[in-house]
Parts: sequence; structure tokens; C-alpha cells
Amino acid sequence: MKKKLCIVVASPYTLEVFLLDQIRALAGIYDVSVALNTDEERIMERLGIDARLIRVRIERKISLVIDFLALLSLYFLFRRERFELVHSVDPKAGLLSMTASRLAGVPVRIHTFTGQVWGTRGGAMRTLLKCADKVTAMASSAILVDSSSQRDFIVKERVLPAEKAFVLGNGSISGVDIRKFQPSAEFRESIRAKHGIPPHSFVILYMARLTRDKGALVMAGAFSRLAAERPSAQLLVVGPDEESLRPRIRDICRLCLDRVHFVDFVSIPEKYMACADVFCLPSYREGFGTAMINAAAVGIPSVASRIYGSTDAVLDGVTGFLFEPGDVSACAGLLVRLFDDPALRIAIGKQARERAARDFPEELLTSSLLAFYRDLLGPPAEKRSAGTRP
Repeated sequence: MKKKLCIVVASPYTLEVFLLDQIRALAGIYDVSVALNTDEERIMERLGIDARLIRVRIERKISLVIDFLALLSLYFLFRRERFELVHSVDPKAGLLSMTASRLAGVPVRIHTFTGQVWGTRGGAMRTLLKCADKVTAMASSAILVDSSSQRDFIVKERVLPAEKAFVLGNGSISGVDIRKFQPSAEFRESIRAKHGIPPHSFVILYMARLTRDKGALVMAGAFSRLAAERPSAQLLVVGPDEESLRPRIRDICRLCLDRVHFVDFVSIPEKYMACADVFCLPSYREGFGTAMINAAAVGIPSVASRIYGSTDAVLDGVTGFLFEPGDVSACAGLLVRLFDDPALRIAIGKQARERAARDFPEELLTSSLLAFYRDLLGPPAEKRSAGTRP
């Protein structure tokens, strides 16, 4: 009989973007259930995952009543199903499922940290959110962290002891699909045409949630300075506007607004990556910087903040350039440098793709996760021939 596992995820976005390859691989070895906050009853079928869906309302925002009900639901689920392993991704899913699985007596409890929300907060909210991560870590039996620099940070902050935290492969939550993310003249041409961007423009791509933490306003300020001196520069902003920042970005870029293009969430990020010349993410916090590895895979350099997570994804001067968080002038200066030196841009893009293919292929992360599970659970149960006795 296959060993029973439960993967707990708060957001369908996390499932679709990061976990599909891993869950498909796990489902070939174990009896996998996925506890997910979704209204889509047949999402597993649509995604081609041979796993059972268990819908649990795990909200991203703090809500004492809803969170308590979710905790109870998870506790009774784990008691009833008697899973041998529970693995959570997303902060709220981690807090609730690690607590519930420990109370329910699940023997192996894993949470994956992909960044710390409290890293850019202050005061009481920082203390509260940090305490939540500590509870998650205490309730777990092992913690996965998606970058070495993030692991060092949370150990230094005493969120958990070093011996309890592990990084798979060279880092990242899922690696990059090199076959999907690759240079493409076809995508470069079609996406530019779709958004009215001249074919020979210098395109800077920002692909992330529009939030202050992700550096959306820093990006706008840096582009405004570049655009004032380089008329062929264009900015493509891809991502949901979670903090209603578009009006502020438009105001910052008012003198070059005709060269700023907004797009909401897209299901084809590889096409937008391939249409750009530079990827820019001036974030104030990152767990790893998966988007930068995706950009590297299509052969374009990244310009990013020098913060934990990003320093794992970008090698300064080799696969991109780093600057101090919030430094608009430094960010703009690096964009100008890449604009003015096409040979440098191409050379760095080539080095970035080589590193992505060597150090972060999706297959490496999936095989590392399977090996991690085997270490904790032992070898998978062997299939029995018909007529044999257990």
C-alpha cells in the first residue's frame, strides 16, 4: 500500500506556478492528497494531477474566525486520514497545517519557507508575523527553505535552529523548466506587436505583484530617469495591482507614459520574458527570486536589489547586476549601462541561461525533493504481484 501524503497550499496560484511537476512525480510513488483553498472542483483534473482534492478555506489575510475554522478542519482531516506526511507551502497554510498536523500526531511534518513577510515590517506587526513563523517552525519536524541566504537569515533571526532547515539542490522552490523558458524570436515579436511596442525598442520587464515590497515604485522611478535620456526604452509591467499602485506609477512616469504598458496576471510568463531585453525586480524582500531564474533561462540579464534571495538568483556582474534596495539612481544607472552596451547585455544573458540550465533545472529540484522524502519516510512501498499476501 502506498504511503499517504497531504500537500497543503493556500493559493491555487502557488499550486499551478510552482508545484505541478513535483506533485505529479510524488503521485507516481505515493497516495497524494492536496488541501487547497479553491472553488474549482475539478482543478486536479484540469492540471493533469493524479491526486485527491480536499478543499479547505485558508485565507491569506488574518481572520480569527475563518483561521480557527480552517485549523479545526485540518486537524480533523489529519486525524481521519492518518497521513504519514504533511507538507505545506504559503505562510498561512504553514501555520495552520503544521499546528494541526502536530496536534493530530502526523509523524512527518514539513513546511517550505519562500520568504518572510515580516522582513520589511516594523513594530507589533513584525513581532506578530515573526512569531507565527516561529510557531510554524516549532510545530514542524523539518523545514525547507528555497535559498541559502534566506536560510542564513531566518537562523540568524532565531526563527529556527540551523539543523532543522534544509535547502534542496542549489535553491528555489521548483527550479525552471528550461524547455518552456528559452529565447524565442517568435515570442519576442508577437508580444511586442500585441502591446504596440516597436520591434527594435529596448524593453524592460517587471513581472511581479504591484506592491511596495516588490519595488514597483522604485521600478517606475528608475524607468522614468532612463526614458528621459533613451527615447526607445519601453517598460512592460506584468502582475496584479494588489496595492492600487497603477495611478502612482502613471504619475511617476507621466512624461513617458506612452511607453509604459500594464498587463494583469498572465498564464504565459515565458512569452513575456522572451520579449524583453532586461528583467528588473527592485524588491525589498525575496525568498529566492524564481522570476530572475526564469528570465535567466530565456537569456536576459536581471537588475535586482541586493537582498537575501536575490543574491542566490543573480550573480552580480555575471548573470545580472545588483544594487542597494530602494536606490532609484543606482537602478537607473544599471539599466542605462545595459541599454548602452548591447554586447555586455548579450554576454551576461548567455551566462545567465547557462547557469539556469546547469544549477536550477526543474528536474533537479523535483529529484531532490523525492530524495528528501525518501530520507524521512524510507523507501516507497513496493507494488505487490497479484495473489501475494501482505
